[in-house]
Amino acid sequence: MPYRRTPRIQERLDTQRAAIVDAATELLAESGYAGCSMAAVAARAGVSVGSVYRHFPGKAELVAELFRVVVSREVAAVDEASRSRGEITERIVAVIETFAGRALKAPRLAYALLAEPVDAPVEAERLRFRRAFRDIVASRIEEGVAAGVLPPQDPQITAAALVGAAAEVLIGPLTAEHTDGTATATMPALCTFTLRALGDAHA
Repeated sequence: MPYRRTPRIQERLDTQRAAIVDAATELLAESGYAGCSMAAVAARAGVSVGSVYRHFPGKAELVAELFRVVVSREVAAVDEASRSRGEITERIVAVIETFAGRALKAPRLAYALLAEPVDAPVEAERLRFRRAFRDIVASRIEEGVAAGVLPPQDPQITAAALVGAAAEVLIGPLTAEHTDGTATATMPALCTFTLRALGDAHA
C-alpha cells in the first residue's frame, strides 16, 4: 500500500519549504545568486542540508522557485501601476517608475533578478518575468494607439524595447556601491526616454 502523508505531516513539510524559500530570498538579496548555496540556505532556515534537498533537487531549482515568488509580487506591483488613474502615457511611465523604484530599493536582489549570471532553470524564470512585464506595457500601448493618444506602432515590439532598455539602464545603479545619486539622475532620464520611445508629443 503506497505511503500517504497525513495532513499534519504535509503541513509541517509545507511550512519547512516556505522557510527554505524565505531564507533563500534573504540570501539572494544579501549575496546574490553566487552566495545562495544550499548549505547557506539550510543554515539560514535552521534546517539540515538534506532537508533542503528533500524539497529541491538543487540550487537552480530552489532559486527558480523563489524567483517565481518574488517576481509574482513585482508583476502585481507594476500591473497595479499600469491601471492607476491618468492618461495612458502617465500610466506607462508609472509602470517604469514602479519597476525601477522597487529595483533600486533592493539593488542586490534586483540585480540577481535582472542580470546576474544564473543557471538555465533560473534564466527561464527571468524570461517569464520580462515577458509578463512586457505584456503589461504592451496592453497600455495598445490602448493608447486605439484611442489615438499614441502614434501607430507594434505594442509588443515597443514594450519589449522599453523593458529591455529599463533593465539595461538599471544595471549601473544596481551595481554601484552607492545608488542614491545615480538613481536620482536615472529615474527622470528613464521616464523621458519612455515618453520619447512611445512617440509622445510632449516628451
